[in-house]
Amino acid sequence: MNLKSLLSGLLLAGSLSPALGQEAVPAEPGLDALHPGSQAFVQSLVEQHGIERQMVERMLGEAQRRQDILDAISRPAEAKPWHQYRPIFLTEKRIGDGIAFWREHEALLTDVARRFGVPPEIVVAIIGVETNYGRITGRYRVIDALATLAFHYPPRSKFFTSELEQFFLLGSEEALDLNSVKGSYAGAMGLGQFISSSYRSYAVDYDGDGRRDLWQSHEDAIASVANYFKRHGWRTDGPVVSPASRQGLARELKKLPLKPAYPLMQIQEWGYRPEIQADGQELATLIELDGADGKEYWVGFHNFYVISRYNRSKLYSLAVYQLSQEILSRFQAGTAS
Repeated sequence: MNLKSLLSGLLLAGSLSPALGQEAVPAEPGLDALHPGSQAFVQSLVEQHGIERQMVERMLGEAQRRQDILDAISRPAEAKPWHQYRPIFLTEKRIGDGIAFWREHEALLTDVARRFGVPPEIVVAIIGVETNYGRITGRYRVIDALATLAFHYPPRSKFFTSELEQFFLLGSEEALDLNSVKGSYAGAMGLGQFISSSYRSYAVDYDGDGRRDLWQSHEDAIASVANYFKRHGWRTDGPVVSPASRQGLARELKKLPLKPAYPLMQIQEWGYRPEIQADGQELATLIELDGADGKEYWVGFHNFYVISRYNRSKLYSLAVYQLSQEILSRFQAGTAS
C-alpha cells in the first residue's frame, strides 16, 4: 500500500483530521446517541408547538438515563396480591395522619366538596396514598424520569413520549423551571401526583393567584384532585364498591372488565350478593381478589371505576376506598387512634 492510500484509509477511519498534521477533534455526540429517537422528538416539538429548539436540545442533552427508574417501573406494587398490597396503605399511622390532614384543611375540603361534589374522605385518601399527605412528592427530576421512559423503555415509549411533550408545554404555561421539577419515577408531580397531561387538563387555580401550584398550594392541590374526579364522572352519593358473598353453586366467571358492564341483578343471578342495597339496574362489575384467608369478592360500581382512572388498578382503587372509609368513620367519631 502506498502512502497516499494509507493516509486515505486513516482519514476514512477517523484516525486523522482532514487537515494533515492537525489533531483530530471528535464530533459532539448527537442526541440520538444519548436518547435514541430524541432528535425526531425535538423536531416534532419545534414544528408543532414552536418551542425553542436549543432549550429542548439542551435539556434532553443534560437529562440522565436512570437505571433505577427502569428497575422501579418493572416492579410496580400493583403486581402484589391483595393481601400484601392492602397493608401498605391501610396502616394506623396513615389513617391517623389522614384525620389530621382533614382537620387542618376542613374548611377548604368542605368548600371543595360543595363545589365539585366529591366527598372530602376520597380526596384525603388519594393524597394519603399518593404522597402520604404531601410528605413524599418524589425525588426524581421529572425530565430524567420522562426521558428515561420515553427513549429507553420500549413497552411504554409512546405514552411517555407524549407525557414528555406535555411536560415541555406545561413548563411554558406554568413558568416552571423544568430542570428542577421533581416527582415520582413515572414523572408524576405534586400532592396529588399528576402526570403532565393530567396537570394541564385537570389542575385548577383555586387560590386565585394566577398559577396552578400542586406543591405549595393546598387549595390548588386539593381542588385539582376533586376536579379530576368530577371530570371523570364522579356521581355524588352514588355507590362505590361493596364486599359480596358467593352463594352456593355460583357461576365461575372469567375476568370481568373493571368498567361496570352488567346490571347488578345479573351479577346476583350469577350467585354473588353485595352487602349494600342498590338498584338492580345499576351497572356493576365483579372483582375477585386474593385475600389473606382465600378469595374475596367485591361488586364495583361506576364511582369505583372513576377511582381507577387515577391508577388503573383494582387494588389501588380498593385501597383508596377502604382508607377513605376508615378515615371518615374515625373523623366522624372524633377519634384519631
